[in-house]
Formats: sequence, structure tokens, C-alpha cells
Amino acid sequence: MAALSLDELEKQLRPVFLAALAGDTAAYRLFLDTISTRLRSYLHQMLARAGRAEASEAEDVLQETLLALHLSQHTYDPASPVTAWAHAIARYKLVDHLRRTGRHAGNLPLDDEAHQLAGPPDSAASEARLDLDRAMAALPERTRGLIDRVKLQGATVAEAARATGMTETAAKVAIHRGLRAMARFLSRRGERPG
Repeated sequence: MAALSLDELEKQLRPVFLAALAGDTAAYRLFLDTISTRLRSYLHQMLARAGRAEASEAEDVLQETLLALHLSQHTYDPASPVTAWAHAIARYKLVDHLRRTGRHAGNLPLDDEAHQLAGPPDSAASEARLDLDRAMAALPERTRGLIDRVKLQGATVAEAARATGMTETAAKVAIHRGLRAMARFLSRRGERPG
């Protein structure tokens, strides 16, 4: 089967994602399967251009991206292309990964296709990412670290607790309170006048 153009992919994915947002779990699975294929290819390509061609690295960034898509789905603006939203989040996760692993993200090559996939800098996805960054920044450092370890890096609560010198129970409480604080922050941001 030939690869879909970006417009064809958008026409296919938009109604599927809107159905997923309305609670259709089969549509959500189809969206994740379809967007994963596209994002995996994009991430492989961008990592190779940055001199990082290991397949497992692209898979790691893909998993972080899929988690971010899941956690950010409430920020999706139905007036915006779902493909641009997903690719913008993938790009942010790629940049975060390169920074975290010691490769300066400024070395990440950009081409016209990458800009097209990511959408304009003032897109809803960019705003959503800024809101998420601000919500995380408003948390205490230890809580940020716990949420990052457990929700983004895939560590267990016990592992994250040990890394921060906390009991597992205290870590669970901190993560729960941190996520609730982030949700309150994001809901207030969503109520601001446009």
C-alpha cells in the first residue's frame, strides 16, 4: 500500500480522532496505530539526520510521544489539523530527548517537510506544549521529577521514590497531588479568553 500524503492522512485521521475523543475506544486504537506508523518514520528520519540512527532510540521517543498525545488529547483544538498537532508533540519530545541525552537540540536539522508536519509556531499544539511546560514548572522540583520518571520515562513508583529518597507512599501522594495541580492549572488556562 502506498504511503498516504499528509492531506490524505489528515482526511482519514481527523474523523477517527474526533470519534476517539467522544469515547470510541476502537477509533482511539486505530488513531494510535495509524499515527504511530507515521511518527515512527518521522522520528527515525530526524534522528538519523541528527546522527542518531539506533532504532530503539526512535521507539523510545515514539513511546514518550504517544504518552504525551494521550495526556494532551484534551488540549486538541478540533479546528486544527490532528496531524500537525501530533507531529508538533513528536517534535517537542524529540527535542526533549536530544537535550536529555546530551545532544544539543539546536543541531536537529529542519526541512520544509518538518515545518509542514509540525505546523506554524503559533499552532494550538505549540500553545498546548507551553501550557504543559508551565504546569510542570509550577510544581515543586521533587514532584516534577517524580512525574517525569513515572509518567514519561516509565519508571515504577518504587523506583522513582528510591531515586528521590522518598517512601513509595509519599511518592504516590506527591504524584497524585502534582497531577491534580497540573489539571487545575490547565483547566484555568483553558478558561482564559481567546
